[in-house]
Amino acid sequence: NMVTQDAQNDTSKLLQFVETARNDGQKAIIVNPVDPATCSQIVEAAGDMKVVLINRYPTEESVLSDSVVYAGSDEMESGKYQGEYLAEHFKAAGKTEIKYILLNGMIGQTSTTQRTESCLQALEDAGITATEATAPLAADWDRATAQDMITPLLTTIEYDCIISNNDAMALGAIEAMNSVGIDPASIPIVGVDATVDGCQAIKEGTLAMTVFQDAEGQGVAAMKSAQNLVDGKPLNEGTDFTLDETGHVLWVPFVPVTADNVDEYMK
Repeated sequence: NMVTQDAQNDTSKLLQFVETARNDGQKAIIVNPVDPATCSQIVEAAGDMKVVLINRYPTEESVLSDSVVYAGSDEMESGKYQGEYLAEHFKAAGKTEIKYILLNGMIGQTSTTQRTESCLQALEDAGITATEATAPLAADWDRATAQDMITPLLTTIEYDCIISNNDAMALGAIEAMNSVGIDPASIPIVGVDATVDGCQAIKEGTLAMTVFQDAEGQGVAAMKSAQNLVDGKPLNEGTDFTLDETGHVLWVPFVPVTADNVDEYMK
């Protein structure tokens, strides 16, 4: 028996739902935190219930325990795939020094920070010296915002690639390039999420690559985790997912998506 509630991006509503579940005598609760910094409040509101946090990794890892766990994908992996793709692309072109434009998601969110850090780290690890063509553009995951922010820069600065924390902002950059008469296929643009539009852009050759985040897999991992917590079993029992060394985190893998495998991800 599963009850679902939408907190509509409101932490106080979310905490009310958690308290209601506790008062109803539920054994476990699955929560996608509105704000990863409030996970300790979620845990407090949950009382004796088992808690599975999904999709947004808690800012304070100390909230994780034998009865509070996380199921999701490792954001350090998504950016790493972007960086590895770009490194391979530029090495093939004989370039080891590049300039990038960076489109950031919401500043302060774990996914924004980790997608960015892991991409730049992967470039560095591959021997590519990557420098900012301009200060990062905080476009809040939004296509139109990204398009507006990047348009005036496209014809005024030098850059070799566009790194975007998600597909929506990458698509905004593609639209911006089209609007100023630059071919988006002339430089690699990389995203994350493998959205329907993102995959279509890869098919068309305007987006170089994206990274598939397995929402269905995260859902399965969350349900299995909740069941296993209640039954006192290891989190990954009955799944193919990887358990981290603490036993409190179940990782659902990201998958790099390029022209080679995009057909598998076209919805």
